[in-house]
Amino acid sequence: MGSSSGLVDWRGRPVNTKKHGGVRASIFIHALVLLSNAANIANILNLVSYLRNEMHMDVARASTMASNFFAALQMFSIPAAFLADSYIKRFYTILIFGPIEILGYILLAVQAHVPSLHPPPCNPGQQTTTCESLHGSNLSLLLLGLYLIPIGDGAARACLPALGGEQFNKSDPVEQRQEASFFNWYTFAVSTGGFVGLVFVVWVENSKGWDIGFVVCALCVLLGMLIWIAGFPFYRNQLPTGSPITRILQVLVAAFKKRRVKLPENPSDLKQINHDEASAIGILHRTQGFHCLDKAAVDTGKTGAWSSCSITQGNTMDTRLGSIHISPATLFVIPTVFQMVILVVYDRFIVPFLRRITGYVGGVTHLQRIAIGFLSATVATGIAALVEIKRKKVAEDNGLMDATSGVPISVFWLTVQFFLLGIVDVTSFVGLLEFFYSEASMGMKSIGSSIFYCILGVSAWLGSLLIQLANRVTRHSDGTGGWLDGTNLNRGKLDRFYGLLAVLELVSLFIYVFFARRYVYRNDQKVVVDEDNKIPSERAINAI
Repeated sequence: MGSSSGLVDWRGRPVNTKKHGGVRASIFIHALVLLSNAANIANILNLVSYLRNEMHMDVARASTMASNFFAALQMFSIPAAFLADSYIKRFYTILIFGPIEILGYILLAVQAHVPSLHPPPCNPGQQTTTCESLHGSNLSLLLLGLYLIPIGDGAARACLPALGGEQFNKSDPVEQRQEASFFNWYTFAVSTGGFVGLVFVVWVENSKGWDIGFVVCALCVLLGMLIWIAGFPFYRNQLPTGSPITRILQVLVAAFKKRRVKLPENPSDLKQINHDEASAIGILHRTQGFHCLDKAAVDTGKTGAWSSCSITQGNTMDTRLGSIHISPATLFVIPTVFQMVILVVYDRFIVPFLRRITGYVGGVTHLQRIAIGFLSATVATGIAALVEIKRKKVAEDNGLMDATSGVPISVFWLTVQFFLLGIVDVTSFVGLLEFFYSEASMGMKSIGSSIFYCILGVSAWLGSLLIQLANRVTRHSDGTGGWLDGTNLNRGKLDRFYGLLAVLELVSLFIYVFFARRYVYRNDQKVVVDEDNKIPSERAINAI
């Protein structure tokens, strides 16, 4: 196959698949994913320490700001996705917004370096709660630096999965498998970036200074951008197809105008999309649901996009390892390593084995893969509750109920749940990302990816809400005794909160299964076969 329909190179010419796309092009994308996540994941997990120790914020304020920063990283992918799908190419969207992320880290580095831009150090022995907290214009500078990062990173989160998916043609047996592997290796790049960030960037921030740490973050993103730009000549690019929001509104308006029109008995009498439109935006075939919207495609003699549409619309445990002390943020290296190892095993061994049995290119369907992750998350939370019960018993047996650290139980009791969390990321994270990408129409691929990240952002806000709600419900009438009140986990009821989470996750799993069994896929996930011989092509077999 010498060309790929609907895709162009950087000069706007039809692509040649021998020169453009494929695994070679995806390597440049993985480099940006790895290096940008080295900066972002390190700061997501270490931001509370910075706000507490350097900006002298209390626990609640620092935690809230860190949660909002994480949520913003996910939510800012929506406007970037809309621009990429509607008006400018995905490449240019990242190229325009990427430098804004670097600017954010530079502002944070300047503030951390200049004494007048952050609170003075606390006196030795002085309680943090009485130190001067960040306020006024310096607080505004901190917020500006923090929220410039999501503006730039949001473009990458929205566009890179879609741009990577475009480098592979689903109609080609080899590239179909390579596309399925792309999302596995995309997540591997995220994990590797997290590993680098938690081992190196966090160490720089805690040992060499936050100003140097933020400069390192800016350099990581800059290097990733330069490597990614070097792949410019090799990318296959999807031309923007106009606003998908407008097309959705056109269907709703047209269906409302024709709400009293009777549907034809033969669905083929409804307006069909023409060949040129199909090549530009892709086809999502008609399904059996939402028949009321089919009226938008009834021919009543009136023309125009708003009158007639086509039917196919598109830190309390012992954290030492021998004599080495592990910082709380660095503990997340453990599930990250698990995730990296599981991803390689899954992509290289498990998927090919399951593919031969099921005939699905990914070994299992997207929704089956997601369900495995949800089940693993439920079990991991249940185990977390049991480990917390064990930790509190050790603290009680050793007379350490009022201690805030140093409970003689190894942090490696967390290994099992960390392993299960690695399975969650390999299954649910990749499955959701691939599901939203593959099920979206051609003109909404970036928006499909951004929906996935928005789920993470909303979940962060809901998690904060659940903590506050659980505390309020379990607090006694005298204002004390909430499950998560206070700073002493030994006197709290974290184990009960984990139990509550496990129950909620189990209920959510049953709800998910109920709807997943009724979902109708828009795209066939079966392995592409040679139409002449009705067997996988020789290249496809070699690719396995």
